[in-house]
Amino acid sequence: MTAIYPGSFDPITNGHLDVIRRGLGMFGEVTVLIAKNPKKTGLFSLAERRVHIHAAVEDDPRVKVDVFEGLLVDYARAIGAKVVLRGLRAVADFEYEFQMANMNRHLYPGMETVFLVTSADNFYVSSSLVREVALLGGNIDDLVPPGVAAALRAKKEPLGDP
Repeated sequence: MTAIYPGSFDPITNGHLDVIRRGLGMFGEVTVLIAKNPKKTGLFSLAERRVHIHAAVEDDPRVKVDVFEGLLVDYARAIGAKVVLRGLRAVADFEYEFQMANMNRHLYPGMETVFLVTSADNFYVSSSLVREVALLGGNIDDLVPPGVAAALRAKKEPLGDP
């Protein structure tokens, strides 16, 4: 059975990897689905995010990486998936995710959302916070995979910092 794990993954964090690993323990395959949002300009291109995710999961054949734009339920129907995997960090996450889960089930009856509570090591970590800290020169090495940390440092250099 395939579970879909949607998100921006800009960049992928160790919290995301925790959800992927735990999802693999419950499902035979996890499709990491990078959301293409035309309203947002990401720090990393979609192609860079794909590379970072593949490297972070060490090209595990049980992890697929894809990009989508539009309704998640349309993508899920197209690949025959009925499970969405989501990580929860705080109560605020739950309120939004609860609404999305119910809307997805309304649009695609039979689709279920499985919530995984984020580990204590990662509950405060978000991609946007990691980006901000990295671009301001903070150490994010223990929050993201090594390749992502290096890529974030490379993004910082063009800002004129030594």
